[in-house]
Amino acid sequence: MLVTPRFRRMLQETAGGLPRQFWWLWVSTLVNRLGAFVVTFLALYLTGSRGYSASYAGLVASLFGLGSALSSIVAGVLTDRIGRRPTLLAAQLGTALFTTVLGFADGQVAIAVVAFLVGFCNNATRPAISAIIADIVPAPDRVRAYSLNFWAINLGFGLSSAAAGLIATHGYLTLFLLDALSTVLCAVVIFVRLPETKPDTPVAKADEPATGLGTVFRDRRFMAVVGLTLLLALVLQQGSTTLAVNMGLKGVTSSEYGLVIGLNGLLIVLLQIPFTRWVENRSRSAMLAAASLFIGWGFGLTALAGSSAWFYALTVAVWTIGEILYTPTLMGLIAELSPTHARGRYQGVYSLSWSLASFLGPAAGGVLLERAGGGALWGACGVCGTVAAIGYALLGKRTGVAADTRTVVAVAPAGSAAVPVAAPPAEPTAEPVAEHLVEPVAERLVAPPVEPEKAPAGA
Repeated sequence: MLVTPRFRRMLQETAGGLPRQFWWLWVSTLVNRLGAFVVTFLALYLTGSRGYSASYAGLVASLFGLGSALSSIVAGVLTDRIGRRPTLLAAQLGTALFTTVLGFADGQVAIAVVAFLVGFCNNATRPAISAIIADIVPAPDRVRAYSLNFWAINLGFGLSSAAAGLIATHGYLTLFLLDALSTVLCAVVIFVRLPETKPDTPVAKADEPATGLGTVFRDRRFMAVVGLTLLLALVLQQGSTTLAVNMGLKGVTSSEYGLVIGLNGLLIVLLQIPFTRWVENRSRSAMLAAASLFIGWGFGLTALAGSSAWFYALTVAVWTIGEILYTPTLMGLIAELSPTHARGRYQGVYSLSWSLASFLGPAAGGVLLERAGGGALWGACGVCGTVAAIGYALLGKRTGVAADTRTVVAVAPAGSAAVPVAAPPAEPTAEPVAEHLVEPVAERLVAPPVEPEKAPAGA
């Protein structure tokens, strides 16, 4: 038999028990990423097809990142105010519109402005999607859900990247139009199959302040996690920017670079699902710290690669394992730290760390590589990973409780709701991050809920 009972059981444990709405969101994400051609080939389109300079292509990429950074905050607020569904639909339709316009845009100013708008709309989907998953998936299953969503993103990205090179031979305009079409199809799936998931706004108590952006930025423990995320995001940005430059300087061909960096997506597609269950049953603080070291020193090993494509492939494999461990674990933590009525704002601020990294990372890495050399750049990546690992370890030990966050989940048959071990947990509140890093989930399922901390007044 091609499908063994063991494989069937692993698949059920990984994908079973998640709500039907999650799977429609998952399908829409996969469809969207299958057509995500433009971002990957934008620099090549500007320099190769349009004849612009590499510096102008870098400026356009920075404007795209700036638009993404601004939309993180705006979309986060809109997700809480007008709802997840309208924010997501508006962002997707806007992305489709401006992607089409970008394909026809002519002139440096016009292309730069439209690229900014594409970046703004494209990233505006992230807070809404993250909030929807937190809304519809029970807390014990969120790491698994975020892991599957991350897997869909990389599966679609890997296939679209492979197809984009062939499609581009028929003209880059085809890439822009197909990208826009896939985004519209994604919006159609959301419109037809996914209802609004925003929880009803609770009646505020007289002594309970509202949660605004100011509250989020003053949540020091949450912002500590955002800061550590930014540190690692800056490192990961080097994989699509300075790594290619460094390999070129060492005499590695562009085709070899394509194979090496393609290993990242391939490993995520192959290993994300097997790692999902394994990550759920481990200490969250230990997973985040270990992932930080894998990411930091995976890039750090690049300093020893020389001109060997095989050694570069080894370094990519190391930091990809860190990425597989890090992303779903972190997303589960962010969801638990976000109060139900402010999930959009919290997810938006979290998304801001990745957007800032896409804006700052390529420039900072390029300057360091040019002025100090590859050894300094890759050594700095290792240091950043070490600092992040220490930060997560300290956050995990802050309360002095043993760092045991093993998630206990009773897996239900596919298509049904997940069944927790005991009574379902209360809605997540803005509790200190250290408690989420170290408090056993099994104990939270059994013990009565603790009165949450009152957040300071915000804007």
